[in-house]
Amino acid sequence: MGNEDNEKRKEYRQWGLLSTIGITLVASTCVGLAIGYYLDKWLGTKPLFIIIWTILGVAAGFKEMFSIIKKGE
Repeated sequence: MGNEDNEKRKEYRQWGLLSTIGITLVASTCVGLAIGYYLDKWLGTKPLFIIIWTILGVAAGFKEMFSIIKKGE
C-alpha cells in the first residue's frame, strides 16, 4: 500500500507542475502585454512597446517553463 501512495503523490506532483507551467506562461505574457500597453499609452508610441514587452513576456514565460521542467526531473 505504501508504494501505491508514493505513485499517487508522484502523479499529483506532475499535475501540479503542469498546471504551474500553464499559469506561468499566461501570466508572464499578460504582464508583458500590460506593461507595453501602458508604456505605449503614456508615450504615445502605439504599438511599439506592446510588441516588445509581449515578446519579452513570452520569452520570460518559456525561460521559467524550462526552469520548472528542469526542477521536476
